[in-house]
Amino acid sequence: MAFMSRFSRSSRSRSSSRSPSRGQSGRASPSPVLSVTELERLLSTGKTACNHTDEVWPNLYIGDQDIASDRRELVRLGITHILNCAQSKWRGGAENYTGMNITYHGIEAHDSPSFDMSVNFYPAAEFIHRALSAGGKVLVHCAVGLSRSATLVLAYLMIRQNLTLVEAIRTVKDHRGVVPNRGFLRQLSGLDGILRESRQGAAHS
Repeated sequence: MAFMSRFSRSSRSRSSSRSPSRGQSGRASPSPVLSVTELERLLSTGKTACNHTDEVWPNLYIGDQDIASDRRELVRLGITHILNCAQSKWRGGAENYTGMNITYHGIEAHDSPSFDMSVNFYPAAEFIHRALSAGGKVLVHCAVGLSRSATLVLAYLMIRQNLTLVEAIRTVKDHRGVVPNRGFLRQLSGLDGILRESRQGAAHS
């Protein structure tokens, strides 16, 4: 695979996360299209551990509910935007960050293979893109930071950073163990197919 993120050690994170850089080279050929079973096998390789939060792309973090509730740590990390993929009326939302100058967006998504997460792919990608383009730092979180939040970060990398699904998974897996459920993987695979066709069409136009 011609694309490979380059990482350097960062002393900024309590989890000793490695900090990504945007070093993307041109692809000699596109990465392969994998079945859901093959994607699950890919997800089981590489890094499987995770901290309360890990930086998986420059200024883009995946985390859990604990880090999202830790106002002091959010300030230390310099988080400016929060995308909550497990919005719930019982846990509150934007009001949790009153006085912190944090832009908040909540999505009430369920970690179920039958849940249609694809309707959130583009809105989430645009939220992340606008935040990063403005120089912000984004925390995308759900309950444990493994499935829902990872799915939307993968979608962002595919939509806005032009990565294939395999490349996006490998990029995130360099920093954090993630496990999107089978239904989410199918939806991401569908997005991968649509984006591949779009890019091929653009290349031949």
